Formats: sequence, C-alpha cells, structure tokens
Amino acid sequence: MISRSKQIQNADRPTVNTVPIDIGDGIFVGGSQVIMMAGPCSVESYEQTRKSAEAVAAVGGRVLRGGAYKPRTSPDTFQGLGRPGLEILRKVADEFNLLVVTEALAVEHVPIVAEMADIIQIGSRNMQHYPLLWAAGEIDKPVLLKRGYMATISEWLAAAAHIERRGNQRILLCERGIRTFDPATRNTMDTNAIALAKQISPFPVIADPSHATGQSNLVIPVARAAVAAGADGLLVEFHPDPKSALSDGHQSLPLTTLSTFYTEVAPIAAACHRELI
Repeated sequence: MISRSKQIQNADRPTVNTVPIDIGDGIFVGGSQVIMMAGPCSVESYEQTRKSAEAVAAVGGRVLRGGAYKPRTSPDTFQGLGRPGLEILRKVADEFNLLVVTEALAVEHVPIVAEMADIIQIGSRNMQHYPLLWAAGEIDKPVLLKRGYMATISEWLAAAAHIERRGNQRILLCERGIRTFDPATRNTMDTNAIALAKQISPFPVIADPSHATGQSNLVIPVARAAVAAGADGLLVEFHPDPKSALSDGHQSLPLTTLSTFYTEVAPIAAACHRELI
C-alpha cells in the first residue's frame, strides 16, 4: 500500500481524488459539501464567544473557530486566554452542537487542545515546527495545517507528510495567503495552490480568505474565488463587534453578515455541484 506521503512527493503523477476526512458528528470534509468554519479570531470572553456560536448555529454552520493561543507579531498585543479560552470554546460549542477548530501553538498545547477541540490547527508560522507536527501526528484528531506565508506548495505538502508519518492521515490543508510584493492586501490568496493541491494530494483543502486579504470588504469575493477553485471548506473570521476586537478586527466580518455570506457564496458552491454548510 502506498502511503499518502509517498503520493504527494511527485507532482507529475496523474490527478488523484480527494479522500474525505471525518471531522466528527458525521461531517466529512472533502466530499460534496463545502464546510464553513466560522467564529472570532480570538476568544475574548464567554459572552463574545457564545454570541458567535449562537450566530453560527443559527445559519446552519457546523464548526466554530476561535483562538485561545495567539501567535502575535508583537508581544504587546493580546496573546489569547490560553486554557480558559479553550474551556469557553468547548462549553459554547457543546451548547449549540458545534465542532471546534483551534490552534495549538506549542508541543505542550497539543494534549489540552486535543481534549477540548475537534480539530487541531497548526498555524502558518508553525508549518515547519517539526516537533509540533510530530506531536499532532500522534494524536487521533484531524489536523488543519496552514500553509506558511512564505512556503512553497511542495514545502507545505512535505509538512503534511511529517504529520502523516507519525500515524495521522486526517489532515486538512489550509491555504491562507502568501506574502508577495504587493502591500495592498495583507497576503495574496493563492487559488493556484488550492487547485493544484487538490490534484496532487489526497488531502482536502480549506481556504482562509480572512488572513489572505486582511480586509473585511474582500473576504466574500475571495471566498467565492476559493470555492470556485475547489476549496472543500472555508475558515472565516466573524465578530460581534469587529471594531472592538482584540485581534484582527479589520479582517473580521460582523456576525450580522453571516447570512449574507452564505447567500453570496452558496451559489458558487452550487455551480460546482456542491453545498455550502
């Protein structure tokens, strides 16, 4: 039997089919549905996170996103609530029957994140933090692996192979934009990478239009483009009051626009013979 990591090393081989990943509650990423993962950049309080979970559930969303450990560029900015943030995420997600995706920032975070969350996120800055990849690979939970913002596609897939070699094949690749020469947006969404990764690896691909653009007014158009390119899911930041957000408020959409987001993006999924949920 050829392992997935062996398969993804050769970009010249014929196109392969995406292998759907079970993320829990009978939800599969990589099939006929495009999975929405929505919520705030950071867990700031119980009230803020509960409002977010309630809004996600109200539009039929199934996965709540939110950061408890935050890898911020400046040490003077909000670094997350840590374990209390994870506990808040789990509590409100259970109340509204949602799954949770959140980031493990260090090796020592992996066990507690695995205990509290349904999907372990490895952030862009940690894509080549190999001990963290190995630790996530030894846990029986899906892993969402963000592409490094200056990583090539082959480096991204090689990072996924590190997780797989430790026994975990439930890997979700996440394209979140790469750093280019143009400062007009935070990053550049590489839709080429979405389409190519879908062809040369069996792993589902998630798109993060929030980090790719850094501007809330661009999130919906870029989400549409990502779905058209074949993305199996979307990781999108929503906040009850983006102007007061402790992190990434400028790229967060108001919770009140969740239904609009679905209205705008669902037809693109339908045109690709898929359903946005």
